[in-house]
Amino acid sequence: MPEAPHPRPLYLVDASLYVFRAWHSIPDEFQDADGWPTNAVHGFARFLLELLEKERPAHIAIAFDEALDSCFRNRLYPAYKANRDPAPEELRRQFTHCKALCAALGLSVLSHGEYEADDLIGSALHAARPQDFRGVIVSADKDLSQLLGEHDEQWDFARGQRWGMAGVKARLGVEARQIADYLALTGDAVDNIPGVSGIGAKSAAILLAHFGDLDTLLSRVDEVAFLRLRGAATLATRLREQREHALLWRQLTTIALDAPLGDIATQHARGQADGDMLAGLSDALRFGPMTRRRLRVAAGLE
Repeated sequence: MPEAPHPRPLYLVDASLYVFRAWHSIPDEFQDADGWPTNAVHGFARFLLELLEKERPAHIAIAFDEALDSCFRNRLYPAYKANRDPAPEELRRQFTHCKALCAALGLSVLSHGEYEADDLIGSALHAARPQDFRGVIVSADKDLSQLLGEHDEQWDFARGQRWGMAGVKARLGVEARQIADYLALTGDAVDNIPGVSGIGAKSAAILLAHFGDLDTLLSRVDEVAFLRLRGAATLATRLREQREHALLWRQLTTIALDAPLGDIATQHARGQADGDMLAGLSDALRFGPMTRRRLRVAAGLE
């Protein structure tokens, strides 16, 4: 029998992570033609060019966060991400430039007012798998590891680290399929999710190793008191008392797989670059001659 073909890679980029990283790490010394800072878009362009030059992806989608305070999770829990300061106008403008740059390069751009970048990545991967794709998720965000299937991998681009589904436990102490439950138990300070009081990373990992998932844990909560686990009786009590909260936290930590993506028939194949748009952006953002040439080469215009 002929060997089954390996699934094609679909690169799914968590753009906001790299925009924010550039915003915080690159000095505010670049300005556009109107005098607004462009440090984040310069840093994002540098990252994007390195990725395109290194991998030459045939299929790629760049996911942006637009649902900063309008996400469906905010309706479930109004305090979701309420610990974050709103992005200043100087940064919001640069997000717009980053999206325009991706479009000018012919890359598929994903954004939605009610779904976060994680949800768009998850939904794109879920839709692409039946079409013989595997995901290469370009992000360091631990939440995204819950999406990893047998052939998928996650890539922390800045650190040069890649891992698949089998490598998640060594990194986080739980299986990929358990991450949403794990975060529901421990909480996630970054997203302002409290978790179940008294349950830390170690006890959550032990509970999930024993019970498998949150639903089984809650249905067999009476057994928790008898586990060889420090403070087991107290944990059992808290799980009973905070059952509904735990289920709500899991709704918040679970990445959606049904976000609207528009026309996915293209399979996020790289499209035709727009040379005029790319030139206009390069002028407006005051890109140097080296960056302009690299952009044209990456876009297939040279």
